[in-house]
Amino acid sequence: MSVARGTIAGMTSIDERLLLKTAAEYGVPGPVARELMAGTRPCLYLVQHKEVPESLRENARPAARTGGLPALPDGVEWPEGREPLVLSVDCAALPHDVLDIELPADGHLLFFTEISYPPESSAVLHVPAGAPTTERAASYDFRGEAMEARVYEPRTLYPVPGLTLDSEWQGGPRTGEFLDGDGAVDVLESFEEAVRDLAFGGRRPGACVQIGGLSDPWDMAPDEGDLVLFAQIAGQAIDYTVYTMNLIVGTREDIAARRYAGLQYEQQT
Repeated sequence: MSVARGTIAGMTSIDERLLLKTAAEYGVPGPVARELMAGTRPCLYLVQHKEVPESLRENARPAARTGGLPALPDGVEWPEGREPLVLSVDCAALPHDVLDIELPADGHLLFFTEISYPPESSAVLHVPAGAPTTERAASYDFRGEAMEARVYEPRTLYPVPGLTLDSEWQGGPRTGEFLDGDGAVDVLESFEEAVRDLAFGGRRPGACVQIGGLSDPWDMAPDEGDLVLFAQIAGQAIDYTVYTMNLIVGTREDIAARRYAGLQYEQQT
């Protein structure tokens, strides 16, 4: 089975016992369910409060915000290109021990990119916890001309663990045998959806922000080889009128070392 997109077995947000129980309910053999589990990676979805599963709402804690203006430390300017701030993540408010990529334990991650058109420049900045910051204005001077950076509507987001599947997991030998049976394709599709929903704790969100996991691209997946998904931002999660998929990938080493200048950005429409 192909797990080329960085699958790490054992780190999932659904345990094997529950997976096998669900497989039995759908008529999926245990070995097939285990092949599915081997092709998973955990993620965090960042969603509005109304999309948090009911069982989790009482203890839900905000951890991110779309749009707004960036609060930056003294001496740190709005990144070159003045791409809009699309997302701010409070790292300390994220659930720990969920992801298989290493994020800062505290401080804020700020994502600057253009979601309406392919970005000419993009950036992720980490603002350390406790650093004195000043909110920057949207207006600025460019070669003597008054300019205004785009500011998206701020919306509070909440983190919910989820599970992503390798698109080629069905290439496993036991799954291949199962697919030879009548109606097996529909059964597997229903089983996949049930597993994803179980990991989320309810019906998975549609257009949202995803941290870590495997990408869900509209075209070729950019998280191949040594590159893993850092963040996936649906345009509609920032602006209801924008239909794009914005993907940010990098090596595990660069992500862990906070070498965010080495990240790669791709926009799909």
